[in-house]
Amino acid sequence: MLIHGLLATSLALTAMPAAEAQAQARVDCAKAKCLALTFDDGPGETTPKLLSVLRKAGAKATFFLVGKQVERRPQVVKKTLADGHAIGNHTYSHPSLPTLFDHEITTELKVTQALIEEATGHTPTMFRPPYGHTDTKVLEAADDANLAQVLWTGTTLDWKLRDARKIKAAVLRLAKRDGVILMHDTVPQTVQAMPEIVKELKKRGYTLVTVPTLLRGKGPRPGVSYF
Repeated sequence: MLIHGLLATSLALTAMPAAEAQAQARVDCAKAKCLALTFDDGPGETTPKLLSVLRKAGAKATFFLVGKQVERRPQVVKKTLADGHAIGNHTYSHPSLPTLFDHEITTELKVTQALIEEATGHTPTMFRPPYGHTDTKVLEAADDANLAQVLWTGTTLDWKLRDARKIKAAVLRLAKRDGVILMHDTVPQTVQAMPEIVKELKKRGYTLVTVPTLLRGKGPRPGVSYF
């Protein structure tokens, strides 16, 4: 198990460009005004465009991936990690986890873990429950799968707004130091709004980082719920 873990870590670091990995590692959120942008439900058709926007801006983000989508677009998942972003588990079929039996929750998480590892050589350490629906048994299943639960400090409801201008306004309203904002890379209007969002956030002094960077080396830890 130790050897497997070391191998997965080595592959993940190899997939991430050295300069990008080092730049993110140098960010000290105790000093910098950090903010984590997170994207759920992908990878989707618009994810490559979002990756391009983030790359040009030198911004990092966290992507919580649905297993079914990973099966369809493994190369996009690999590119996401290679660009220096963090990757998390968002279950295989996006169900409301508390409505499932224990073994079904475990299957949703572990199948997605295997698919992401197959695509990238990296095993996620974080998961986000679909719809934010969670309870004690969900957190226990996450612990068994060596996953931390990552929620958010604010959600744009971009899936409902479907308007680039309104989505941008929501992000700027929700932005705060050490905040975690929920969006979806499967919403075209979110991707459309992202260049202006990133530009304005930087203007306001934010450094856009991954969730692990935001946690300042204190996580993510299995079975712990964050934000």
